[in-house]
Amino acid sequence: VARQSARAGVKALVHISGIGADLNSRSRYVRSRARGEFLVREAFQDATIVRPSVIFGLDDKFLNTLISATRWSPVLALFGTGKTRLQPVYVGDVAEAALRSLTTSSSRGKVFELGGPQIFRYRTLIELVLKETGRSRLLIPVPFFAWDVLARLLRLLPKPPLTTDVVTLMRRDNVVGHDVLKFADLRFEPRALEAVLHVMLSSRAYPPACSD
Repeated sequence: VARQSARAGVKALVHISGIGADLNSRSRYVRSRARGEFLVREAFQDATIVRPSVIFGLDDKFLNTLISATRWSPVLALFGTGKTRLQPVYVGDVAEAALRSLTTSSSRGKVFELGGPQIFRYRTLIELVLKETGRSRLLIPVPFFAWDVLARLLRLLPKPPLTTDVVTLMRRDNVVGHDVLKFADLRFEPRALEAVLHVMLSSRAYPPACSD
C-alpha cells in the first residue's frame, strides 16, 4: 500500500501500528509491528505512524472477552498479579485521529501514541466489568511462566484461544510514553472506557446479579 501510494503521488498516508512496536521484542507480533513501520517509512517517507494502545469498541475482542469470561466462569485467572498497566482507547477515536492526521499537513512524518483518558491495571479492568455486570468472581493470580506453558500447549489447536505473543504482551505496560505526540496534539479528547462499556452492557440481555 505504501509503495503504490508513493507511486500514485498520494500526499498523505497513515499507518496504524501499536504502542510498544519493537524490532527486538520477544514477541513475533510486536516485532512485525516494528517491521511494518520500517517498511512503510522506507516506501513512503512522510507517512504518519499511529500507535494506539489496546483498542476497544462495541464488537471488539478485548472488552467482549472480559465480559464473556465474567459471565460464565466463577474463577478468573489473572496474568501475573494483574498489575500490568493498559490505556484502552476507543476505536472511533483512533479513526478520528487518523482522519485528522490525514488532513493536517504538520502531522506528516510524525508518530502519535494514542491512549484513552485513563490508565488501568489489568485487575482493575476486570473488577470494573464485574461491577458493571453486578457479579462477584474470585480473581486468582497466575504466574507468567504458567501462562507460557499453557500457551505452548494450546498452540497445538487449530485456533488457540491463547498464544505466547499474548502472554509476552501482558508482561509489559501498554501506555502512552512521555514526550510523544498524542490526542492533545490533534486537538481532541478521547472517550472514557466506562461510557462505552455501559453501552455495550446495556445492549445485551445479561441475567440479573441475584441469579449468580
